[in-house]
Amino acid sequence: MSGFGPTEARAAADAIRASLALGDEMPVVAIVLGSGLGGLARRIGGSKAMPFADIPGFPIATVQGHAGTLVWGTLGGRVVIALAGRFHLYEGHSAALSGYAIRVVHALGARTLIVSNAAGGVRRTFEPGDLMVIEDHLNLMGRSPLIGPENVGEARFPDMSEPYDRGLIRTLRAVALAQGISLREGTYAGLLGPTYETRAEVRMLDRLGADAVGMSTVPEVLVARALQMRVLGISCITNLACGLSPHALSHSDVLETTTRVAQDFERLIEGFIAQQSD
Repeated sequence: MSGFGPTEARAAADAIRASLALGDEMPVVAIVLGSGLGGLARRIGGSKAMPFADIPGFPIATVQGHAGTLVWGTLGGRVVIALAGRFHLYEGHSAALSGYAIRVVHALGARTLIVSNAAGGVRRTFEPGDLMVIEDHLNLMGRSPLIGPENVGEARFPDMSEPYDRGLIRTLRAVALAQGISLREGTYAGLLGPTYETRAEVRMLDRLGADAVGMSTVPEVLVARALQMRVLGISCITNLACGLSPHALSHSDVLETTTRVAQDFERLIEGFIAQQSD
C-alpha cells in the first residue's frame, strides 16, 4: 500500500486544489470515464483540467480512448470531478495504484462515485450499444487494492453485500425512463486482461452468473466501499464476448461502439447528476 494510501491521497488532493484554485468548493459526484466514454468531460461547464502526469502519484494514461485528465466543473447544475481515464492492472500497475484515484477524489470531498466502462456482453440477449447498470460484480482479477496495512478511516473488512447502491440505481432507472433510454441490468465480471476471453472462459463466466465482462472497475469499487462511498456503475456493452459473435474482437471496435452510444450515456449521466442533492 506504500505510496498509495490516505496520506498520499490527501497530499495529491491538496496539490489539485492548489493547482486548479478550487478553494473550499466540494464536489457532489466523482465520475470515472471508461474507454471511449470521455466525451462526457466536454459537457462539464466552467471546467478546470489537470493532466494525470501533474498529479502526485498518478502515472500517465496509456490506453487508447483514455485522455488521462482530471476535470473539475459543473454538470447537471452540480459540482463534479471527472477522471477521463483510469489505471488498469494489465498496464503493469499494482492493485493499490488501480484504486488510488478513488482515495484522491474522496479526499477532495466526493462521497458518491460513478464508475463506467466498456464491456463485452456475456448474456446472449445483449447487443452492442446496450447500456447496463451494474447491480453486482465478480472479482476474478486475483488482486485487491485493500491488501496491506489497515488505513485509518477505511473499513478493514468492507461489506460487499450491496457494492452498488440501490437508491442510486432506482434514480438512474427513473432518469432513463424519462429520457427514453433503454437500460439493461446485470452482473459485471472483472478479469485481469489484457487478452479478451476464450470461448471456454465465456462459458465459465455465463455459468458463474456474469452478464458482462471487462478489465477494470472492480478495484475502484472496492476502495470506494472501504471509504463508505455510494457507488453507481454503468457498462457500455461494446461487443458480444468470444464465441457469441462471428467476428474477432478488437479495441478499435470497442471505441467505435462507445462513440456511437456516447450521446445516450452522456445524457443519462447528466440527468442522473441533476437529481443529486448538494
